[in-house]
Amino acid sequence: MYKIIAKRLLAPNIYLMDVAAPRVAKAANPGQFVIVKMDEKGERIPLTICDYDKTAGTVTIVFQTVGCSTKKMALMEEGDNFSDFVGPLGQPSELVEEDLEALKKKNIMFVAGGVGAAPVYPQVKWLHEHGIDADAIVGCKSKDYLLLETEMKLVTGNLYIATDDGSYGYKGFVTDLLKDLIEKEGKKYDLVVAIGPMIMMKFIAQLTKNYGIKTIVSMNPVMVDGTGMCGGCRLTVGGVTKFACVDGPEFDGHLVDFNEAMRRSTQYQTEEGRAEIERQKKAEGHVCNLGLGE
Repeated sequence: MYKIIAKRLLAPNIYLMDVAAPRVAKAANPGQFVIVKMDEKGERIPLTICDYDKTAGTVTIVFQTVGCSTKKMALMEEGDNFSDFVGPLGQPSELVEEDLEALKKKNIMFVAGGVGAAPVYPQVKWLHEHGIDADAIVGCKSKDYLLLETEMKLVTGNLYIATDDGSYGYKGFVTDLLKDLIEKEGKKYDLVVAIGPMIMMKFIAQLTKNYGIKTIVSMNPVMVDGTGMCGGCRLTVGGVTKFACVDGPEFDGHLVDFNEAMRRSTQYQTEEGRAEIERQKKAEGHVCNLGLGE
């Protein structure tokens, strides 16, 4: 059993939980994720690791209530227990594998959209702990939905906020803000890491390709089972089939076939689409829980 040590509401329908999971915390790296189950019959829900404390043995997760399973999870309180808390899964951010001296010479920008601030935070924090202060853009629809601003300010070189309605910071999309920083303020970046809604990552990748800036995106929005068995997170990267949960979740944004990935992700939103995915998996000999959090 994995006890909830702390819980707080970050924004409407978006929650943060610190969970006691010492072995997961000890092995965790930025970019990885966990699979949680509330009880033995519960749905498997893949969630990106937002933070971890190896000394305290805790892992921080952030989730949005988008269906019955996550709504049920939102009712859990401090002292309650998850039946399963499996991880860390997936590949760590490639940043943790790079030579630190080489990293210190790079100008890095992180772009987070909505709940994407949660998986961006541990990467920015890891860089800060190793003497590298990257810039970050955090975007949301309004100030009420801004996540982890205080935490991000402590670990970034420059933090830029964008809101769709202009209620806080820059009025407009994160793509427009990034373009303004590059073209109007003369900012130069060697690497952009974008995490958020699929459409946001697609347009960020299109923008940075024009500037010749290497761009990494996280394909966690298409993850389903989280173990590579169901094939639901199948995507094409540079003409090669990859699985977001085992080969990623991070990939070269200039090589991802976003149109294919977005078509697949929309299937998860309807009963008909989910039924078709199940039919395809059975035809291919795959059987697994969809784990859609709905």
